[in-house]
Amino acid sequence: MNNKYYDVLGIPKDADDEAIKKAYRKMALKWHPDRNVNNKEAADKKFKEISEAYEVLSDKNKRAIYDQYGEEGLKGGMPGGPGPEAAGGFPGGFPGGRGGTTFTFTSGGPGGGSGFHPFTPSSADDIFSQFFSFGGMGGGQRGGGGMKGNPFTGMSDDHDGFTFSNFPGADGGMPKQPKRKPTIQRNLAVALEDLYRGATKRLKVTKRLLDGSSQEKILTINVKPGWKKGTKIRFSNEGDELPEGGAQDIEFILDEKPHPVFKRDAEHLILNLNISIKEALVGFEKEIKSLDGRTIKIRNPTSVVQPGQEMRISGEGMPKSKEPGRKGDLIVKFGVSFPSQLTPAQKQAISNAFP
Repeated sequence: MNNKYYDVLGIPKDADDEAIKKAYRKMALKWHPDRNVNNKEAADKKFKEISEAYEVLSDKNKRAIYDQYGEEGLKGGMPGGPGPEAAGGFPGGFPGGRGGTTFTFTSGGPGGGSGFHPFTPSSADDIFSQFFSFGGMGGGQRGGGGMKGNPFTGMSDDHDGFTFSNFPGADGGMPKQPKRKPTIQRNLAVALEDLYRGATKRLKVTKRLLDGSSQEKILTINVKPGWKKGTKIRFSNEGDELPEGGAQDIEFILDEKPHPVFKRDAEHLILNLNISIKEALVGFEKEIKSLDGRTIKIRNPTSVVQPGQEMRISGEGMPKSKEPGRKGDLIVKFGVSFPSQLTPAQKQAISNAFP
């Protein structure tokens, strides 16, 4: 007997669609990680199990395969290796599969073909946000910036789980919401100098059309000074055309190329600077090139520098993207190089200097 998904939702095997929706609504709200901040790891695991169970049992084809063959059959190991007929005519590919839009090179389009495709659970957050259409509050993913506002506004706990007020779909019906179209994501590696000064990047993309042809286009990205790793830049409808109409969105995720001199720490820059033991004891003056080509002088004319000591130079760090005209600091971390050996004369000189 394949009862796991039914047990997760707390419903019998003959439960109808309405009972499945009601059970998911109650369990998903109860175990949503944002409602279980003190037990988030366990809640997140439970939340994913509930979402997977609902995704399978609310789909007639998936439910039929699960009832007959269990999880093993659903996820690709059905006894006897049934073909498309046993799979219930699953469509080729699943949302979030292979993206076809390319950047100076060409690859395949979104999932295609026919026959049985092993079931892979969708994102639990996607299922939750599609089930509960939050309207103006937004139903985004927690991992990509979080849900805007409070998705639990207008709800209160009762003996049966939750009561709703002014909440879409509260009458028990599944809210109508357009299917989320796939997004092609690509990393955009940018030099630290460009993130400091700002830059314009042009990327050639190849868009696959439904008639089998392709179309090339140049997309322009204006990198703003101070942008951080992980910043997302989205181009709507610039990806491959979709059979249901429209086209995929393209989303670039900013990455930061390593720099040979500086390391970034949020709005600050870190410079590891090695000096000799003589410079550490009697003072020094060094010159370095900033990320915009200026010369920055680092002086220590008097005090002794200890290994690991830091110096902070205000206003010579990264630009603050949300505060135009302002910058973080340059943090200089000193390393002191000791000689591997000393001559007798050097030893005598040191002894004379420190009697």
